[in-house]
Amino acid sequence: MSKKSLQKKKKLAKAARKNRRIPAFVILKTARKVSYNPSRRNWRTDKLRVKEE
Repeated sequence: MSKKSLQKKKKLAKAARKNRRIPAFVILKTARKVSYNPSRRNWRTDKLRVKEE
């Protein structure tokens, strides 16, 4: 069983929060100028650079 340090857990949680689509109200509010999140990340192909502690 692997144990995560608190710093690593917080970093992974922040990455999980950032990795979501832009809300529909933002697309409507900006008249589709902002329509997607350019920093989306796929869990299998794009790896995070998190140090193993």
